[in-house]
Amino acid sequence: MRRARVGSIIESGSFFVLLASEGRSAMPNRTAQAAALLLLALPTAAVAQRPANFGPQAREYISVDGAVAITNVRVIDGMGAAPSEGQTVVLSGGKITAVGPAGSVAVPAGARTIDGSGKTVLPGMVGLHDHSYYTTAGRVVQSSFTAPLLYLAAGVTTVRTTGANNPYAELNLKRSVDRGDFPGPRLFITGPYLTGPGNGAGSTMVGLNNEEEARRVVAYWAAEGVSWLKFYTGVSRAAMKAAIDEGHKHGLKFTGHLCSVPYKEAVALGIDQLEHGLFANSDYDKTRKPDQCSPNMMGSFSNLDVSSEEVKSTFKAMIDKGVGLTSTLVVYELFVPNRPPLEQRVLDAMSTDAKNEYLTSRAQIAATNSGIPLEIFKTGMKYELAFAKAGGLLGSGVDPTGNGGALFGYGDQRNVELLVEAGFTPVEAIQVATSNGAKVLGIFGQTGSIAVGKNADLVLVSGNPASRIADIKNVEMVFRDGVGYDSAKMVAAVRGLVGVR
Repeated sequence: MRRARVGSIIESGSFFVLLASEGRSAMPNRTAQAAALLLLALPTAAVAQRPANFGPQAREYISVDGAVAITNVRVIDGMGAAPSEGQTVVLSGGKITAVGPAGSVAVPAGARTIDGSGKTVLPGMVGLHDHSYYTTAGRVVQSSFTAPLLYLAAGVTTVRTTGANNPYAELNLKRSVDRGDFPGPRLFITGPYLTGPGNGAGSTMVGLNNEEEARRVVAYWAAEGVSWLKFYTGVSRAAMKAAIDEGHKHGLKFTGHLCSVPYKEAVALGIDQLEHGLFANSDYDKTRKPDQCSPNMMGSFSNLDVSSEEVKSTFKAMIDKGVGLTSTLVVYELFVPNRPPLEQRVLDAMSTDAKNEYLTSRAQIAATNSGIPLEIFKTGMKYELAFAKAGGLLGSGVDPTGNGGALFGYGDQRNVELLVEAGFTPVEAIQVATSNGAKVLGIFGQTGSIAVGKNADLVLVSGNPASRIADIKNVEMVFRDGVGYDSAKMVAAVRGLVGVR
């Protein structure tokens, strides 16, 4: 990816941002009823079961396999409730079998006991924009080794890949994880990007030329085993409609990183989800032309009032049709000068070249004061908070693209921090990243919150994220289907390798 001047387009993988034009100033209920109706409409999808056996690569990172009782622990249930102190959580057979105050829950004979004093257990995160590839200004790397390890190490137990650079690599990775050959989160695979004529040139995207081609491509990928498809910035309304109609016949769902089609029109065409919060929405761009991506889209967010009737109209259209929105503030933060705070663990995970490329890009943005104005970034934060408060289903993800500073897993954690900065309480932000994501994927009956009978997809952290959200990074152990993985060991295994494999 070349460094872009102000007023130009940055594009890399799934990341696409129209920078504010040079010289442009950058300024800054129905709820319960709509949410209830949305939940009633959510389908339940089957999730892969725990493998019967684990291969040597997976066993290398497993520290607990069998009945477990976590005692004297704080529980954040993922549903927005206040934390429960002094709890015992019992896991057996891959499920949560008991949750309750210490002393009132029987610990099964032979169960491994983990003292949770001073610690918190929360649901595994559900990453809704979590690619298996990684980009910087100088590289695009399919990351079938580092991605699953870092996602799981950071507490992400379910992932929707939301746009594939190499769909077959992702399908093969899913099969490997499902068999127990390699550790990783539960994977929902999204096929290749679907964009407009000529827009896929020089990339791995599919440039749809007409409706017939859209139907053919969708039917092909449905047969290959993907569960989602993603529209990209140049897609036409006609191709989008044809693709959605065909895909829904096969049980596929659709999301989009849009621009050529505004959100309200995409909702009317039947899209199931929308990505990147405010930043991919051309609803508010008065200069846009049908089926074209306007260079003014980012500028249209200047002075946008998120409480305006115009914005409320977008939210109503989405909520009425049960269309959720994915927050990926973390990848847009990379283009705000001098953000995010540099973390040593992030730099340690990168290869030398990837780290240098990221730091160079970061320094250029700061030196030239280019990128996304802070006021517009904060408007994006307000937009997501307003959507959630209106009753919309907001999920969360990382999108490890752009200039390379948002890593697998670590970026999911950072996005939760940014939601808190946006005005969500810590438990609300955790809910966005856990149960809300499960609802979007149709698996809330099985995972996404801490409740008896659900899959034992849990994260044990030291500290209290409900009072200090940064504690969400203090991961000690991650349980997926009741199997406990050593977070530190997985982090050590990828050190210096992000951007290489």
